[in-house]
Amino acid sequence: MKKLLLPLVFSVIVFSCKNAGKNNEESESDSPASTEKKISKRDLSITPENAYNDLFLDSMAVVRFIERQQLNDTISRRVRSFYNARNYQFAWFSSEGLTEQARAFWNLHNHYTTYSNDSSFADKRLKRKMASLVLEEELSLKASDTSLLATELKLTQHFIQYATKAFEPGTVKRKEMERFVPRKKEDALYLADSLLTKKHKDNKYFEDINKPYKLLKAELQRYYDIAKAGGWQPVGKLPKLKKGAAAPEVLALKRRLQVTGEMPKGDTTDIFNDTLVGAIKTFQQRFGYTPTGVVTEALVKEMNVPVTERLKQLLINMDRMRWMPSQPEGNLIIVNIPEFVLHVYEGDKRAFDMNVVVGKEGHNSMMFTGNLNQVVFSPYWNIPESIVKSEILPAIERNPNYLAQHNMEIKGTYDEGIPAIRQLPGPDNSLGKVKFLFPNDFDIYFHDTPAKSLFNKDKRAYSHGCIRLSDPVKMANYLLRNNPEWTPEKIDEAMNQETEKYVKLKDAVPVVITYYTAWVDDNGLLNFREDIYGHDKHLMEKMFVSENKPAYLSKATK
Repeated sequence: MKKLLLPLVFSVIVFSCKNAGKNNEESESDSPASTEKKISKRDLSITPENAYNDLFLDSMAVVRFIERQQLNDTISRRVRSFYNARNYQFAWFSSEGLTEQARAFWNLHNHYTTYSNDSSFADKRLKRKMASLVLEEELSLKASDTSLLATELKLTQHFIQYATKAFEPGTVKRKEMERFVPRKKEDALYLADSLLTKKHKDNKYFEDINKPYKLLKAELQRYYDIAKAGGWQPVGKLPKLKKGAAAPEVLALKRRLQVTGEMPKGDTTDIFNDTLVGAIKTFQQRFGYTPTGVVTEALVKEMNVPVTERLKQLLINMDRMRWMPSQPEGNLIIVNIPEFVLHVYEGDKRAFDMNVVVGKEGHNSMMFTGNLNQVVFSPYWNIPESIVKSEILPAIERNPNYLAQHNMEIKGTYDEGIPAIRQLPGPDNSLGKVKFLFPNDFDIYFHDTPAKSLFNKDKRAYSHGCIRLSDPVKMANYLLRNNPEWTPEKIDEAMNQETEKYVKLKDAVPVVITYYTAWVDDNGLLNFREDIYGHDKHLMEKMFVSENKPAYLSKATK
């Protein structure tokens, strides 16, 4: 494995075979005093009222699990310490189902087991259980469920085994590892201060092996300083302003942009000058808008989000960066859902980017890892049963010729007599002329589309969950570039046939679907994006105390 330096989205995890199975920060000792230092004290300040999750387990269940699994001393101490730090609160489940951290770790787990020869993670029962759980976005769970408890403790065992093997020694301290999954609601300013002021005697830090995390941590410091200085004043309703115009509102706009650095300090004029146009364009780039230099209501809305909310957004995305897998040698494809962009990397260098359309709300594109191993030219679209039921059948009722007009045919039936319908290859096929498969539990893939106009929009959440590519021809040529049989001419021919053609890649390409609403890009620009699926909002409610609660109600451990 090689160290990955991707400013956009990736955490860097350096694998070290010679340190496999050893604790990253502690040497083994039989001394009782030494052993106790390696176990966090039970945090009784965590209660059902301020806990991150709403399920708790019995401490004796952990003891019985350790005995039953015959865990070695290092792992068993880590498991006990992990739950002591949480006051025996569930880490991977809430009453609603898997937490975001559980899904993220399982993606990491799958990636590691795919690209390593480590057989110690083999657990068919856990794999089957997680395969069913990841498909359920909403559940109603109880702590008394013995199957749930067994899965919770197994995930913790695997997480600790992973942490002791995969992280570079010393870079993830025991207490920090125990906070990879939030434990209780914190005051955002206090939590930021704790992260920024923490010092290690050995001078080893997680950001040393995680450049994206390090870059975002630097921005956390900048926004923390802004918050301590009083934040920024909201920008009021602006009249229509053009370059050269003078208005009191222009000065307010300049002051707002000076606080976050888009506008250089010192300009106290109320004239809409070239410098302000450039500052607005930078702000637009920061938030994913086309840089026109024109102030819109949407842009003012972004300017008026309080600094404390931006701090929370940075903290949430720093947490997400802890869970991304390192890259195997070769190519890597990353899709950041809120950015609506696909990135192709060769090692630590970005080969190209591509605009994408992702799932609309209610048809979310999921976060997961996979391996792109097949290109399908002139594909059939086997229409999912849910779409047949909700869209195709009502259309047929309105228009009996609907199937023929849309080049569709019935190929059997689903349960309850619902017809199984597919769309034949052709120019109007909803998958376009090619699709790219990376097997996963969510039946999500990349594909072409005849609806090209959507790629011109700044925000592109319109699909039923699959990911549409703006330039699928480029992707097909890139993936098959080392296969002399597949020339650009033959690829073009295959994309315009009436019969479907599968091509298996010689080397599968890892695919990672992510959800970052804050990151630092290759040019050093801090980016923010809209929380299109509400994941940030949900985490904020779980991670942070309400603004009207005093900070002393939640003390972050330094």
